[in-house]
Amino acid sequence: MKCLYYLAPSLKSTHDISDDLHEVGIDDFFLHVISRDESGLKKQHIHSSNYLETLDLIRDGLIGAAVGFLVGLVGVWLLQYFQPFGENVHVPSFVYYFIVAVATLFGAWEGGLVGVATENKKLERFHDDLDAGKYLILIYTLRTKEDAVRAMMGERHPEAEFVAVDRHFVNPFSAVRRGADPDAAGKRDLQKG
Repeated sequence: MKCLYYLAPSLKSTHDISDDLHEVGIDDFFLHVISRDESGLKKQHIHSSNYLETLDLIRDGLIGAAVGFLVGLVGVWLLQYFQPFGENVHVPSFVYYFIVAVATLFGAWEGGLVGVATENKKLERFHDDLDAGKYLILIYTLRTKEDAVRAMMGERHPEAEFVAVDRHFVNPFSAVRRGADPDAAGKRDLQKG
């Protein structure tokens, strides 16, 4: 599944694109619009984006969990090295596992809190366009429907600019390339690999 990114200039254009995508067979579940005008999207009954697409919750949560895990391992090592309870006191191994687990969960929690306050890294390239009042349309499509979606967008909506493609939006660490022909960059990467 791929995620196609289009920038639409107006709410009316976004509404028309949404209707045409429904005709091609794209359900609302696979069509999300990111905009600063959430009330306009709601009034037009256009499916807006969710927090996983607009905030960096997953990415920062995973980074926080990794940092917490490493801190937990360092804490266990320090506990074993300095033996603060004395040399004759045997600390059960489940205590060490518990320390690592608590540090990992705390790191994930802290990372999630940072992520809630941070715009999704994949949307940074479109920040200025969104602030200018444009609408970023995310279309999740199977490879079998991708050509039909691109053809329909090119024929019926030349005002919408095709700006990026992502293999799948959910992967928080994948990069989104923005350019005139984002698919060409993806094909070059596939030829290299």
